[in-house]
Amino acid sequence: MMGIDYRSLTKKKPERSLTKGFLRKVGRSRGQITVRHKGGGHKRKYRLIDFKCDKFDIPAKVAAIEYDPNRTCFIALLNYIDGEKRYVLASEGLKVGDQVLSGEKTPQKIGNRLQLKYLPSGMQVHNVELQPGQGGKIVRAAGSSAMVMANESGYTHLKFPSGEVRKVRNICRASIGQLSNIEQGIVVIGKAGRNRWLGIRPTVRGSAMNPCDHPHGGGEGRTGIGLRRGPKTPWGKQALGVKTRRKKKWSNKFIVKRRK
Repeated sequence: MMGIDYRSLTKKKPERSLTKGFLRKVGRSRGQITVRHKGGGHKRKYRLIDFKCDKFDIPAKVAAIEYDPNRTCFIALLNYIDGEKRYVLASEGLKVGDQVLSGEKTPQKIGNRLQLKYLPSGMQVHNVELQPGQGGKIVRAAGSSAMVMANESGYTHLKFPSGEVRKVRNICRASIGQLSNIEQGIVVIGKAGRNRWLGIRPTVRGSAMNPCDHPHGGGEGRTGIGLRRGPKTPWGKQALGVKTRRKKKWSNKFIVKRRK
């Protein structure tokens, strides 16, 4: 079992005014299981994250870098000079005492947020908007970042961690830098109980089921999937190498290069 070194985080309780209790759906809709292998898990409080960062040209000081049980990256508590406090996603390298700013032409340093048209090629960004003023929707996982490829004709070309290159309107905003907790991807869970703390229930192999429960089930002893082209879901659909994106989705025109 392997974990993450949390000694660099600020040892304090979360800001009470920015937390709330919430009821997790744990894969159920009106009591019916809609997503398998979810349930249980440790009780959590939700941290209210400011994905918009719409306090423009008002400096804020990083008061704490904290753990958030609801996401993989760390979060930063900002104290604005007007007295307001907000949580934002913490960039890698952001430290307590640093100053961050969101606005039109803010300095291009880690943690600041500005429009994509002001960023040079090669810059790493995260928490990217897809529509102006909507708030960050993509590139929000630990250690992830998108790269600015080019600015042309009112659009910015961004290369995402998946390899996809997509056009985003250059008046959309993004935060500079890579997201924190880079080591999250190499964590070894180590035991079944730790997955239960996270709300992940056991997964049964399809080949261990009966034919009535899974296409891979049945047979004498350990058997393969038969004459099928590839692995199937419990409902008989292809499980590997199948494109799931709708062919006529309205945003297809913004994709310059599809993900691998």
